[in-house]
Amino acid sequence: MGRVVAVCVDKGHHFSKPLAPSIRLLPGLGVEGDAHLGEKVQHLYLQRKNADAPNLRQVHLMHRELFDEVRAKGFDVKPGDLGENVTTEGIDLLGLSPGTKLYLGDEAVIEVTGLRNPCHQIDSFRKGLLHATLDKDAGGKLVRKSGIMSIVLTGGDVRPGDTIRVEPPAGPAQPLPLV
Repeated sequence: MGRVVAVCVDKGHHFSKPLAPSIRLLPGLGVEGDAHLGEKVQHLYLQRKNADAPNLRQVHLMHRELFDEVRAKGFDVKPGDLGENVTTEGIDLLGLSPGTKLYLGDEAVIEVTGLRNPCHQIDSFRKGLLHATLDKDAGGKLVRKSGIMSIVLTGGDVRPGDTIRVEPPAGPAQPLPLV
């Protein structure tokens, strides 16, 4: 079991999102009041490529443990700074498979769709931070650490302190694709 450390929402397309006391997840849409709410893709770059694509980025999750990692490299990063809706603790988000269900609090259920592809805006926020969120695995493959994306299956309110239960999909573990 993991837990929710913080929740964030922003109605505008800004890089960082302000903290909120709670957020409401809406099935098939995302976070109520957030700029990325919708059935179709809302990410501005991806929208320009294909505005009719399904929104696989309804809820952005980031592991708090990344903040400790980049702090050791000289970067002060707090929940919401990197644009996530939900900051988690105690779950290896990057090790989850696509299709993993996350039960947030008493009601909400989201399904993991893939990795967030970090972009240059991270360096606009803090110069050099993009490189600090990237790594290489033992085989030399690039590891992107800037969170994961998901869709909302069952709506509900999510608050800091809520528990997170992980339900992996059937079958062998699969790596997360970029979404």
